[in-house]
Amino acid sequence: MKLATWNVNSLNVRLSHVLDWLKDTQCDLLCLQETKLTDDKFPQEILLQAGYDSYFIGQKTYNGVALLVRKATMPTPTDIVLSMPNFVDEQKRIVAARFGNLRVICGYFPNGESLESDKFQYKMAWLNALHDWVQSELALTKSLPMVLTGDFNIAPTDADVHDPTLWAGKLHCSDQERAQFQRLISLGLIDSFRMFEQAPKLYSWWDYRMMGFRRNAGLRIDHVLVSEALKDKVKAVTIDKAPRKLEKPSDHTPVICELDFTF
Repeated sequence: MKLATWNVNSLNVRLSHVLDWLKDTQCDLLCLQETKLTDDKFPQEILLQAGYDSYFIGQKTYNGVALLVRKATMPTPTDIVLSMPNFVDEQKRIVAARFGNLRVICGYFPNGESLESDKFQYKMAWLNALHDWVQSELALTKSLPMVLTGDFNIAPTDADVHDPTLWAGKLHCSDQERAQFQRLISLGLIDSFRMFEQAPKLYSWWDYRMMGFRRNAGLRIDHVLVSEALKDKVKAVTIDKAPRKLEKPSDHTPVICELDFTF
């Protein structure tokens, strides 16, 4: 099974990129963030023609998340959740579903804007609620496998930052955000990317400005966390930089987790 996460920064703008990528990779489950589409505008029929069912929630201009499910290889999802049940939020940031006994949660974590802003306080409150919800989900599933994936907007360590000195204490790299990431890890989740020996300076996001991608001035802020029950099933985790090289790309690129998992 091939599972991936990708912040597409507007599915309307990047739809051809997504369709081409799905065709090339034959990804079984693609978790999207920042679709930036109201539900009535979601390209459900186009994706269906490409062989993918869609489960989504969105809003105009901002946020929005989706699961694209390959019909030929994936079971019909159950227990679909379109927002955190313990956090009242107008922003569309969560979609979750169960595939057989596999629970998948896709999230577009708040950016936070700056450490001094109200948006950062919202980010902390959102992360606290996420922690509590994931904790309850793990308790319910007990020994069953779970994936928590998406754009976390957190670079968990200095190894995930192109210039740790420049980013020290700043948004995405602050002590508060990294502590929240570790709280999720402490629930029994594992950063699947770090399960494998990886080359240095691998990132999933690069700023559009100042030739960020060309200089590889990036951050690793898109993650696939797996529960202990899934750990032994993870066979490889890679970052696919190819979509970032396309014309008018998203500022993020896909992270792919390959699992020895069947339904």
